[in-house]
Amino acid sequence: MKYKKLGNTKLNVSLICLGTMTYGEQNTAEEGFEQMDYALDKGINFFDTAELYAIPPKAKTYGKTEEIIGNWFQKRKNRKKIILASKIAGPGLKWIRGGGEQYSEKSIEDAVNSSLKRLKTDYIDLYQLHWPERNTNYFGDLDYDHDVNEKKWNRFENILKVFKKIIDQGKIRYIGLSNETPWGFSNFIKIAEKEKLPRVVSVQNPYSLINRTYEIGMSEISMRENAGLLAYSPLGIGYLTGKYRNKKIPKNSRLDLFYENYPRYHNERTYNAVEKYYKIAKKHNVSFSQLALAFVNSRDFVTSNIIGATKMDQLKENIESIDVTLNENIISDINLVHENNPNPAP
Repeated sequence: MKYKKLGNTKLNVSLICLGTMTYGEQNTAEEGFEQMDYALDKGINFFDTAELYAIPPKAKTYGKTEEIIGNWFQKRKNRKKIILASKIAGPGLKWIRGGGEQYSEKSIEDAVNSSLKRLKTDYIDLYQLHWPERNTNYFGDLDYDHDVNEKKWNRFENILKVFKKIIDQGKIRYIGLSNETPWGFSNFIKIAEKEKLPRVVSVQNPYSLINRTYEIGMSEISMRENAGLLAYSPLGIGYLTGKYRNKKIPKNSRLDLFYENYPRYHNERTYNAVEKYYKIAKKHNVSFSQLALAFVNSRDFVTSNIIGATKMDQLKENIESIDVTLNENIISDINLVHENNPNPAP
């Protein structure tokens, strides 16, 4: 396994991070235990979860993933071996604290305390805002529709002060963002420096062969400010494994179960790009999944690549991508496809 510094901290996180959002929905607790055992054995010391999980989000499975991880910690007695990341949900889901503004002092404290209880731990290493509270575009929305009636959103300092309080209590160690934009990212950093408040150490945004939008604006901030990307959906919800080629949808796959949740992927440009990337993998005799993951692993602005799997053979193949190096010819082939069909599934 390879490791990188998490921002400006002293923590060395594995370049492959274990994503856990299927635990409690597509994966049972027993399967989650097997995955976590295997990942740890392979040198993965970085796990990512959220209070929202399991996915897709619903009241019935809210907090289930954290509970499974907490039970694993309790049974294995290995909490100190894992650098644990979790997230507070943003607004919009009525079953989570009423669904309104989520980043008040009370809401953040309630969320942290509830996660700690479910996770059966007294600290979370990295605590992230799952999506912005303000009006902006994320989760595949391309156009920023400015609301002239919205009061100027300027709660950066208030949020950072709450986090400082909780960090001082020892409940969380560091903070990060997720599904963030360059404006939000830069303001959190600027205000933290000005007011001597906790500094963001990472951003968890989507990044893959079919969604390289992070390279526009965000990657420069990550490099200059030492707050790297935790890349999620590096396989494009499975499109970059090849299983949805020719518009096939295998039974019990994520698209079979939750097709309507992922509209950003369902377009001809995505199918065309996937086919071209698949041919590159075949040309160079590389597993398609490993080609896609190795590309993400190779980016300088990426701190860790969040993989997920519902089956053990998928997990093993994904983890083995750490040993795959893409030569200049492969990168050139990839970039040519990207130039002709950029970001079909942003």
